[in-house]
Amino acid sequence: MSGRQPEEMQNVSLLGNQGVQYPMTYAPEMLESFDNKHPYRDYFVKFNCPEFTSLCPITGQPDFATIYISYIPDIKMVESKSLKLYLFSFRNHGDFHEDCVNIIMNDLIKLMDPKYIEVWGKFTPRGGISIDPYCNYGRPGSKYEAMAEHRLLNHDLYPEKVDNR
Repeated sequence: MSGRQPEEMQNVSLLGNQGVQYPMTYAPEMLESFDNKHPYRDYFVKFNCPEFTSLCPITGQPDFATIYISYIPDIKMVESKSLKLYLFSFRNHGDFHEDCVNIIMNDLIKLMDPKYIEVWGKFTPRGGISIDPYCNYGRPGSKYEAMAEHRLLNHDLYPEKVDNR
């Protein structure tokens, strides 16, 4: 290869960049996308992010979670290094667990307009209770809207045995 990026990767600047600075505040502008080479096929892309941290907006105490992101791409896909940096930007961000997962989902919808997406946060217990918010979205007027409703209504029918994570 002649050092040129494939056309579908032209908008990706963080991957392979050794000088990238980690953001210290919430930074949705870190997210980058690239072209899906298989938009004619439905398939899931899943990210497991076990080192997510944010801050309680009231106490300032740290919250820790595994964030699960699953989506069915259309034309655009999220680039994983940009996603890692974006999720890192929540480290000093104060928001409730439910807000964090909805913000993540909203930012990813804005970035890539997926056919379907779901975001699930499994937070470690603090004060004796864990909170595991789940949100999803299916493109309105499509079979993915019905899929989102079905998955939401049938979500977590068989909850895990929580072992203090």
